[in-house]
Amino acid sequence: MFDNVAARYDFLNHTLSFGIDIYWRHQALKLINFSMNPRLLDLATGTADVALMAVKKGARKVVGIDPSQGMIAHGKTKILQKGLDSTIYLIEGEGEHLPLHDKSVDAATVAFGIRNASDISKSLAELARVLTDTGVIVILEFSRPTLPVFKQLYLFYFKTILPWIGSIVSPDKKAYHYLPASVLDFPERNDFVRLMQDAGFSDVRYFSMTVGIVSVYCGIKI
Repeated sequence: MFDNVAARYDFLNHTLSFGIDIYWRHQALKLINFSMNPRLLDLATGTADVALMAVKKGARKVVGIDPSQGMIAHGKTKILQKGLDSTIYLIEGEGEHLPLHDKSVDAATVAFGIRNASDISKSLAELARVLTDTGVIVILEFSRPTLPVFKQLYLFYFKTILPWIGSIVSPDKKAYHYLPASVLDFPERNDFVRLMQDAGFSDVRYFSMTVGIVSVYCGIKI
């Protein structure tokens, strides 16, 4: 499915979120201390948007991992265009079996991808494994708004309008029906915090953005 939408993925992301997705990524990355020039893992890297932002902010090396060959291919094209192929490395792989050594990265990010893991708990444990002690994890994910009226409007857009627009401009008609379904199946905020704690992270917190449409979770490797 992600291979099928890879060519238009960036366009659809920016269009369907009215461009706010760029702001969300920037805000999430503010939780990482880039003055230390960290080695960073970006899981579910997609077309490498977060990886590119991280290098611009000061990451000395980024490894992006994604199971979709199509996404990886488009990400590599963007990286080559910016001349960053010696700094950002994209690898095909899954969160449940990260192809990295123990304690090999200083920070890890997952932007709008942890909900797609077949085993969220195992993926979180793998992220903890590859992080250095006191390494930082930042996870950006869709969430459900809590304000009553806005929540209803959002759910109508998310479940009805968004899939309709996506089906018009995307070659995969199922992809943007899967999106709201995967978000609604994702654990609630406090439940996900507990999953992170169980995986080996401490000082786990979350912050809601844009009236609760998305939440950013952060924690420290114990």
